[in-house]
Amino acid sequence: MNFAQTVLLPVDMQQAFDGPSWPRRWNGAVDRNGQAILDAWRSRGLPVIHVKHDSIDPGSTLRPGQPGNAFRPGFEPRDGEPVVSKSVNSAFIGTDLDLRLKRLGVRKVVVFGITTDMCVSTTVRTGANLGYEMILVEDACDCFDLPDGQGGTIPARTSHQAHVATLRFEFARVLTTQEIVEALGNAAAAAA
Repeated sequence: MNFAQTVLLPVDMQQAFDGPSWPRRWNGAVDRNGQAILDAWRSRGLPVIHVKHDSIDPGSTLRPGQPGNAFRPGFEPRDGEPVVSKSVNSAFIGTDLDLRLKRLGVRKVVVFGITTDMCVSTTVRTGANLGYEMILVEDACDCFDLPDGQGGTIPARTSHQAHVATLRFEFARVLTTQEIVEALGNAAAAAA
């Protein structure tokens, strides 16, 4: 994989999602996998733009000023890494993300984060519709059990798999953490 004109976009890696008000998540490796990608990405000096959900709902655990709004440990932006603040599901809507990407000359966007079926999926879909080559890192994403509207529950992993399948079919290339980290290592070796 060629990482020229590529940016990493961690989406909503925030502390709120560990709170008791949120349903059960399935991917216990989301932080470890996301951190592995972020570390490998930074070691190559490639651009990172963090996405943060700043809810406008007064009762939200993701509202600015609430502890849950903070980045998860290890996902805090470093100097020079911008943060795009959003209040809806897509990181492209109501933000300057598209402009930032154009100014960087970005053609490919590597995405991971929380949640697969909401902000990650919506961001990937919007990015694809805007003409970016979207790459989803499926095992560095997570989502929640959801009510099915009929008294039952759709397990988080089932929801994740369905959204990944949809994104793979039309909106994104889907890779794993290992594939991204190995590709970054191979690119570094080839440049040496």
